[in-house]
Amino acid sequence: MSSETKTLSDIINDYLNLVSNALYGYILIALLIGAGLYFFIRSRALPLRMFREALRVVSEPPHEKDEVSSFRALMVSTASRVGVGNIAGVGTAIALGDAGAVFWMWVIATLGGASAFVESTLAQIYKKRGHTKDDHSIGGPAYYIQIALKQRWLAVIFAIALILTYMGGFNMLAAFNVVEAFSQYSWFQSSWTPYALGALLALAMAISIFGGTRRLTKVAGVLVPIMAILYLIAGLIVIAFNYQNIPSMFSHIFSSAFDFRAIFGGFAGSAMMHGIKRGLYSNEAGVGSAPNAAATASVSHPVKQGLVQMLSVFIDTMVICTITAFVVLSAQLPDGDTLTGAPLVAQAMSTALGGFALPFTSFALLLFGFTTIIGNFYYAEVNLRFLVGKRQTPIWALQIFRSIAAILVFGGALLEFSLAWNIGDILMGLMALINLPVILILGQKAFDAAEDYAKQRLEGKDPIFHSADIGITDKLDYWQ
Repeated sequence: MSSETKTLSDIINDYLNLVSNALYGYILIALLIGAGLYFFIRSRALPLRMFREALRVVSEPPHEKDEVSSFRALMVSTASRVGVGNIAGVGTAIALGDAGAVFWMWVIATLGGASAFVESTLAQIYKKRGHTKDDHSIGGPAYYIQIALKQRWLAVIFAIALILTYMGGFNMLAAFNVVEAFSQYSWFQSSWTPYALGALLALAMAISIFGGTRRLTKVAGVLVPIMAILYLIAGLIVIAFNYQNIPSMFSHIFSSAFDFRAIFGGFAGSAMMHGIKRGLYSNEAGVGSAPNAAATASVSHPVKQGLVQMLSVFIDTMVICTITAFVVLSAQLPDGDTLTGAPLVAQAMSTALGGFALPFTSFALLLFGFTTIIGNFYYAEVNLRFLVGKRQTPIWALQIFRSIAAILVFGGALLEFSLAWNIGDILMGLMALINLPVILILGQKAFDAAEDYAKQRLEGKDPIFHSADIGITDKLDYWQ
């Protein structure tokens, strides 16, 4: 296509693509893998070593009556993590980066579990009380940057970046992927269907978010387990139906993952880069989003929620993303090279589910997209509250903020494929560039808390945390 015939959207997307490839091709690859590897080694393989403990604490009731439990906080973060990335994102990674992208998603998730533990434990340590007696605790990277690092300016930049990423980029991307899933229907008309689906998503979102953050946690707590179980059952049926292709599927994953000649010959389109991009987009470990949900939980020790949020990474990537990948790869579609995203997953599902595959995939993506949207908005609202400061956010300001969020969802339904993904990738990368160095600096506090937790568990206690026990002298709302 000549420059004369390119649309404004094409020109913008070309520039965004250059930025995205530079960001993930050099900077974030080193930072993500380096930080994750450091945390994994420094914590003595905590995601593996304390996996059973994470399963134990997730079912505990809230430490304080009528507060948010570990499970409900987990469902809010999982609502954001388990979403369009698990279907459309995995399909896109395989289509663009080949089967080896799956292996690199696994690597990022394994290392990311340690990063998720650190950032969520920090969010619990430095969380703040809500502005009213009816609010639960709030926190996240903006809060631990301000309290522990004493860098208000950096905390403000992070909060703004998160709002733009989650209320803007990611929610627009979620709406786009829902529309794309419906594009295979014969009744789909590009002239009106995106508008109708965008309006439906925006309306459903508005009904949920105008009820406040407590309603959001309740909605997520109901919908996320249901959608995940239904999707896993369907995926396992498809994989079992195509069982004869499983050996070659694994061979393809590992041979493609370690095709270093292809990786370093054209890194921008390699399995490694697409696996890392989609793995990061899906599990969000180290980005700084899930800590906003982790801070809401009422627990007796910050490490408990750090372990629970680590579990969310496992659920997202090692279970749900893997099921999607196995569905696509075991189907061995003859036209797999011409499909991408949700349509590729739907076509693979049809090898076992027949005509039921398309409506099921569409419904799953609609439900995944909706829960992603409300989970993402929760993060944005928490950071709006941070920007407002100690005073309570005026109701009229919140209503305007929520209205803008709904409008952005509607706008996302009208985006173009590569433009939608590039916007989401770049904004997510900018958040990671702020949060990862911060948790590298503050990570020792999370490790000290982990040692305190382990010591109390060995003594047969239900661990109780006191900030002074690990040398924290900052004035905190909790733990003193």
